[in-house]
Amino acid sequence: MGTHPDTDADTNTTAAAPAGHGGSAQGPVSTALDPRYSTPGAEAVPWSTAEDLLHRSEIFWLTTVRPDGRPHVTPLLAVWQHGALHFATGAEERKARNLAQNQQVILTTGTNTLSDGLDLVVEGEACLVSDTDRLTSLATAWSTKYGPDWAFEVADGTFHHPDGASALVFAAPPHRIFGFTKGTPFSQTRWNFT
Repeated sequence: MGTHPDTDADTNTTAAAPAGHGGSAQGPVSTALDPRYSTPGAEAVPWSTAEDLLHRSEIFWLTTVRPDGRPHVTPLLAVWQHGALHFATGAEERKARNLAQNQQVILTTGTNTLSDGLDLVVEGEACLVSDTDRLTSLATAWSTKYGPDWAFEVADGTFHHPDGASALVFAAPPHRIFGFTKGTPFSQTRWNFT
């Protein structure tokens, strides 16, 4: 077992696995196991396993950067579609104000246990989604995944909830994703997308 660094060091790289579940058409350009932070004999986690977790996970933790450089972290709902994680936020919320100045984000999900599970750290850049067709597809995905309390209508390039609230929708296509398996074996896998 090792630590989980934020590293760009070269590691053993394997060919990209094909994407599933309607995610990225190309999937990652490389998959690498970092043996420095993996149990001897561990293997890289297949991309299909990580992508399945992105589809199934209900809670993600979003990290954005405040104007003064301090991090801001908050839990939220997200949908994996078209090779990106999508999340929504009110225009006046801290995360939206942060994103107006710095689009770099990290989204994390997984389990809070030490001895089993897979944790994912998604690094990317968030961009506003305003296309009506794409927003309509995402609204359907939101209500399918999270139920009728999360049903949205689309108007004026935003989500609108029946309670009157509106939300901006952001896409965060990954630059890289780190995957951490816990238990037997421990491993660190990195998928590069750029």
